[in-house]
Amino acid sequence: MAERITQERIAEHVRRLGDEYPPIELDSVDREVRAPEVVARRFGHVIDYLARVELDVDRNVLELLVLLPDVHEVDRAFYADVWQPQEIQHGLILDRLQQDIGRPAAEPELDVAVKIKLLGALAHIPAIQDVVRLIYYLTGASTERQAVLAYNVIHGGMTELGEAAIAETIIAPIRRQEPGHFAFYRMSATELVQSGALRPWQLHLTRVLRQRSYNLVGTNGQDRYRAQMGAVVETLGFDTDLERYAREVGRIEAQLLWAHRQGMAYPPYVLAALRESIDLYRERGFAA
Repeated sequence: MAERITQERIAEHVRRLGDEYPPIELDSVDREVRAPEVVARRFGHVIDYLARVELDVDRNVLELLVLLPDVHEVDRAFYADVWQPQEIQHGLILDRLQQDIGRPAAEPELDVAVKIKLLGALAHIPAIQDVVRLIYYLTGASTERQAVLAYNVIHGGMTELGEAAIAETIIAPIRRQEPGHFAFYRMSATELVQSGALRPWQLHLTRVLRQRSYNLVGTNGQDRYRAQMGAVVETLGFDTDLERYAREVGRIEAQLLWAHRQGMAYPPYVLAALRESIDLYRERGFAA
């Protein structure tokens, strides 16, 4: 039987992340780029997308303040003391890289959406806040898994291009930090469901909301970002086996939300979102 996850275990994980993985300093990066034009052509739009997503962290924190008015201390410690400081450095470093290869600076989305504010108004109701917490954890697990997979491919690609400085002083340090974020969300979602704190109607509501609101990382419900994400998926080669990628991205919520449907490896909305993004890119390009 799998070891039961506790709040104490999650809190220890957060403390360890803070101790072992301080934010990456800009000065630690070797900015040598052997062939800027080649890097820009192969990975430029991917770096731009990831830089924007990482720099969106400040908006993400504002959203959490709205969505989790009675935030648990372990959640606050994670997003305020560990996740935000690490992610903002990822964004600044990637943004510097893309400017080094001749691309314009990233333009992060910093405004909190109206739908977030509306949901936040309901989040003061304890039963709704528990639903919001689970959605927060599931969203985090999905987005961090996408990040881990992306950085793995980019590291290999930069190595193939002979861009050792990018691979080892930028991508490698960033990808070392992302799995710890994924683990926090996975553990937190699992503990919340295992604890029995959520009633059947709350799990049902979570399923409905996930089906209606699921977005791939960084798309923010906007077609132009969905199209850009489709380009990222194609460039990184995930489109060659979309179902396998969907399993990687959606496994946690399949296990926790859809366990009553045996054999479901990923929620269907994950694959649908991937196909939509790729279709938008192929039909409209980056200007969707």
